[in-house]
Amino acid sequence: MNLRNIAIIAHVDHGKTTLVDQLFRQSGTFRDNQRVEERAMDSNDLEKERGITILAKPTSIVWNDTRINIVDTPGHADFGGEVERILSMVDGVILLVDSSEGAMPQTKFVTGKALALGLRPIVVVNKIDRADERTQEVLDEVFDLFVSLDATDEQLDFPVLFASGRNGYASTDPKAREGTLTPMFEKIVEHVPAPKVDLEAPFTFLVTLLDRDNFLGRILTGRVNSGVVKLNQPIHALDNDGNIVEAGRASKLMSFHGLERVPVEEARAGEIISLAGLTVATVANTIADTSVSEPLHAQPIDPPTLSMRFAVNDSPLAGREGSKVTSRMIRDRLMREAESNVAIKVTEAADRDSFEVAGRGELQLGVLIETMRREGFELGISRPRVLFGEDEDGKKTEPYETVIIDVDEEYSGTVVEKMNLRKAELTDMRPSGGGKTRITFSAPSRGMIGYHGEFLSDTRGTGIMNRLFEKYGPHKGTIEGRKNGVLISNGAGEAQGYALGPLEDRGILFVGHGETLYEGMVIGENAKTDDLEVNPMKAKQLTNFRASGGKDDAIRLTPPKKMTLEQAIAYIDDDEMVEVTPKSIRLRKRYLDPHERKRASRAKVAA
Repeated sequence: MNLRNIAIIAHVDHGKTTLVDQLFRQSGTFRDNQRVEERAMDSNDLEKERGITILAKPTSIVWNDTRINIVDTPGHADFGGEVERILSMVDGVILLVDSSEGAMPQTKFVTGKALALGLRPIVVVNKIDRADERTQEVLDEVFDLFVSLDATDEQLDFPVLFASGRNGYASTDPKAREGTLTPMFEKIVEHVPAPKVDLEAPFTFLVTLLDRDNFLGRILTGRVNSGVVKLNQPIHALDNDGNIVEAGRASKLMSFHGLERVPVEEARAGEIISLAGLTVATVANTIADTSVSEPLHAQPIDPPTLSMRFAVNDSPLAGREGSKVTSRMIRDRLMREAESNVAIKVTEAADRDSFEVAGRGELQLGVLIETMRREGFELGISRPRVLFGEDEDGKKTEPYETVIIDVDEEYSGTVVEKMNLRKAELTDMRPSGGGKTRITFSAPSRGMIGYHGEFLSDTRGTGIMNRLFEKYGPHKGTIEGRKNGVLISNGAGEAQGYALGPLEDRGILFVGHGETLYEGMVIGENAKTDDLEVNPMKAKQLTNFRASGGKDDAIRLTPPKKMTLEQAIAYIDDDEMVEVTPKSIRLRKRYLDPHERKRASRAKVAA
């Protein structure tokens, strides 16, 4: 059987996973009457809720005697650690772009990696049935993008298809509005080369993805580079320097059929498979026949740029909602994550009750925290901080991002002003049609922490912001953080409507009547710049006297402002934490006792 290995590259929301669903249906991978979830490739709960791909997943379809292995890649740069390695498994890529939005920054990130590896893309302009399509301009943008990424002449001569993934058709004619995906299958078979393989050489295999299974243990996924591997064959794992990590047997081999992993007796060069039987081998290791001593080249991984402190939850309400609250449980879970997710680094703090977790961005770490709270963990999370570096002269450097903002023209002035306050430099500004402006900045990552919520408010929810790691550059000095102070509970108990009513005049409340509070918990935002300790538990004194002038009317409270996990992490200051439990997200001061807070702030000023 012929074989083709391809990856699909696309920006978030450009319809990649929906297109793969249609490829499944039209290749006969799903029976007509089979009940299949929409966007079958986004399999975990968080992917379904957010509508994004977080984990890369291989899948396989058979079309006219050709097996096509497809890898759905994450579009977010935060999950870029996955993307670079996936591209080393495939021989071709489909670049999917929206007929209205065009090539976006995350697309640029992955496409740059694909072109550097010498892959020749097939460009698919998706959603051509949109009312605001501008197909020809988008194609010109893609060509300009390839030129800016130093594409070769061969790569610039790319085939183009026009498609609607949702309606299941593709064509070489931009005017087509019906049909099937047959032209896409034909183009894949014709344009993507079959894997170049050497079946006579000893077995070698580069680990690209790592999974855990309760029955099989570690499952290593990747492409067989050379030779043939048979069930129970003796194998060993080599690191990048050629040292043997461990030796064992291939106790289980699995190939992909549709979304299923199917056990096989042997796998040949060029196939994408999963292998079980080793306990230590990890991503970027070479698994090989015991006669092999030279490792395969593995793509280096971009460094983490952001870190957060994950601590044991030590609030007075600890242990009431979660089942996993000890530092040992948190440590084991984080180590397991770092094992399968190479873009994350975990270091234990000196107090052994907290861990420094470094990753690629707020989204990646936010997804990890959300996953952990759903598993029953309770955590105390600190404000994200960027990881600084040093240049050759010993001067401090910090990570910068390219920030591309699409916004209605009327809001562009506000956005530029806010970005200037965050020490961002404007590098490009141009109209993008339909009354919108596209503004590009080079901004220190530090300034972007917590800006997204404010940006959505400033643009009335119409703005789109995309961020991409750019470089390490000179340190920009102090950047102003949150301007407002917070309202802090001065005791423990239940919030009372009688006390909350007058507090509404002081600022915005985060808690409502009847919520359980503790000393040092943040219950709202102060309208002024300093922190204010208040008593939200004061109840009305019950006497047998009626108030004169009808003052016994019911208190009407404004509904409290409830924050999502990402909003809470972005909101807190350096001396605050987010208490995350399976049911609640609370804001608190790091030191709950007011005297300890004073001591800590004095020490900070002295330092």
